[in-house]
Amino acid sequence: MVAADGPAPTSDEIARMLLEAGAVRFGEFTLASGEKSDVYIDVKRAWPDPARLTLMARALAGRVGREPRLAGMELGAVPLVVAVALATGRPYVVLRKAAKEHGTRQAFEGEIPRGERVLLIEDVTTTGGTLVRSVEIIRAAGGEVDRVLAVLDRGQGAAERLAGIGVRLEPLLTMAELRGARS
Repeated sequence: MVAADGPAPTSDEIARMLLEAGAVRFGEFTLASGEKSDVYIDVKRAWPDPARLTLMARALAGRVGREPRLAGMELGAVPLVVAVALATGRPYVVLRKAAKEHGTRQAFEGEIPRGERVLLIEDVTTTGGTLVRSVEIIRAAGGEVDRVLAVLDRGQGAAERLAGIGVRLEPLLTMAELRGARS
């Protein structure tokens, strides 16, 4: 495992860690998008281990730019967002898949000051549907978002879909790199 300080982990180190954690499975799977795949990536199998979560957080934190606030959609992105917030000292927002049906009925927890730039963090991207919803929540609250950091991009349209709404996807690792690391 990579030390808690030093240079940011490489895409090869991230790939090896995901494989060692059992976060990558090969077979026949139906993804959240409804598409079929021979690979299932479950980053949630890696982040319960503090060393693995630290590795991902260091890699993501090394790519955080000028955005003063972080955000991520429940459930898969939450530990990543919290770990990156701890590594960078930046506040964060947790986005809800569905607004609460009681109390304040908010679509997120935390604050999004009007006009503030927000960096969106995600575990795995496929078609980008969840990310588009995340961007809509942030923008509806008055925040600005133009960049997403993801642990892995499956290369199945998320980057193009996000580009259509003015958001750039920056993955730590691509599916092609993950497949190459398996060899």
